[in-house]
Amino acid sequence: MPTRQGSFRLFQVAGIQVFLHWSWFIVAYYGIQARMGSYTSLLWPVLDYLALFATVLLHEFGHAFATRSVGGRAEEIVLWPLGGVAFVQAPPRPGAQLWSIAAGPLVNLILLPLFFVAAMVTESAGWESTNPNAQNFLMDMVYLNAGLLIFNLLPVYPLDGGQIFRSLLWFVFGRAKSLKIASVVGFVGVALLAAYALKSGSILNMVMAGFVGMNCWRGWQEAKLLTRIEQWPRRAGFHCPSCEKAPPVGSFWRCGACGGSFDTFESFGACPACGMAQATTGCPECGNMHPMGQWVGDSGSPHRR
Repeated sequence: MPTRQGSFRLFQVAGIQVFLHWSWFIVAYYGIQARMGSYTSLLWPVLDYLALFATVLLHEFGHAFATRSVGGRAEEIVLWPLGGVAFVQAPPRPGAQLWSIAAGPLVNLILLPLFFVAAMVTESAGWESTNPNAQNFLMDMVYLNAGLLIFNLLPVYPLDGGQIFRSLLWFVFGRAKSLKIASVVGFVGVALLAAYALKSGSILNMVMAGFVGMNCWRGWQEAKLLTRIEQWPRRAGFHCPSCEKAPPVGSFWRCGACGGSFDTFESFGACPACGMAQATTGCPECGNMHPMGQWVGDSGSPHRR
């Protein structure tokens, strides 16, 4: 997954910071060169590639704002040569996850007919002969949004289509099993993409297959962990303020001072080895951190489920 390492901050919108990886400029150079054959001026392939940049960014903002609309967190977007990633954390509910993921392709679904209508109108106006660069640009935007829409909707985890598929399965099979199924389907997609990359000799497709395969493996490992978490006995009387799940019973928390493992709910947030009180307690289900006081009622007694 891309991270902020090797990236620099571009700007911020509504509290969401946008970063660009340095390698984007290398790929942009070759991308602009590849587009030169469609235009008669260097300005237009540059605009074409910048439009790709803007479209991917709007796609990621779709994920971010949708996540926020269901009560999730979205504070960072990283753009890199293979596209973009919105670092979002939607609530662990299938409906919230579904909307958070589907909103990205929805942006392309909205842009596609807009550019298509514009291209048809300008073609009727004779731009093919009077302004061919602008006409080619509009048609490229049609193909770009159609390509991004189709590619992202492939049911291959962790692409948007694979995550939408997983969210739909979640309603029926639950959180862990749905991720296992989506990861297995993703591995099949990776194998097909790798075979196509070898046949076509495409280095880019091979890199993409490796990226998708790596994240399928991470999804599979996460699914195994979620399965173990679901089987743990639960501590009655407490629940996470974010996801409402009761915490597991056992020494699954680590002290920030001495590094020892302990059951934070048995000692009410204090490490029994060194006595250090932990400022926050992490939820194994959703990963959110909350002060121990938020896991109990105002009177000091634990929340009842």
